[in-house]
Amino acid sequence: FLKVLSHIDSVLRSPRAPPLIYKRSKGPVQNYMKENGQECGFEHLPPTIEMWADQLMALKDLHRSLRKLSLELVSCHTADPQDNGEPIRVEDLQFIVDAILEEIENKEKNSQAPSLPTLFAIVSHFQKLFDVNSLSGVYPRMNEVYTKLREMTNAMRNLHELLELDSSAPPTVVVDTVGKLCDIINESMTEQVQQLLGTQDIHSIINKLEEHECFFPPFQALIQDLLCLLEISNLDDIIPTVQNLK
Repeated sequence: FLKVLSHIDSVLRSPRAPPLIYKRSKGPVQNYMKENGQECGFEHLPPTIEMWADQLMALKDLHRSLRKLSLELVSCHTADPQDNGEPIRVEDLQFIVDAILEEIENKEKNSQAPSLPTLFAIVSHFQKLFDVNSLSGVYPRMNEVYTKLREMTNAMRNLHELLELDSSAPPTVVVDTVGKLCDIINESMTEQVQQLLGTQDIHSIINKLEEHECFFPPFQALIQDLLCLLEISNLDDIIPTVQNLK
């Protein structure tokens, strides 16, 4: 018995023992130990052992709870030490906690990656927008859309430069500017036609065109006959040839 008490005393005195566990006892037990050349105090030893026993039972409950949590969070699970009949250690609980923390960190890193339902919804939406009937047609249509987009982007950039617009000007501004430019060109062409025909009235323009339409076919026929009679091919040679005939 004394040997067992001495062993317990050495355990309680070790640096690994929790502080405040070892306390000197007073009374018959202490006197008895002194008479037999031993010095140890165990008045708080039974409550401490009971507390340790409760903690060991709580350790099993904690291990069971952590195992349930790991089944929900961790994809890879280790074998339960209880299955092998081995006692539960703090290292086993720490291993489970580390595995859970690692799984949570990995999920946080991958949380920004889109899920399969999200990717499927994106592909379906693309098919609806661009009239793609099958998945095999998604990539060709993507390439076609990309090509058209590049062509449109280049065209808009060239229009911005030609029209001396800011690069941030929206397409509506470009269209309005092109429309105004077309109006200016049309007005200029109308003025030139009016100056050419010597009139400002649209009805007069129509009459002039009708007169020219009636005049030019006979005139052209006359010129062709003259060229044939005079045996020449150039209009500029008609007058000199007629003068020589005189």
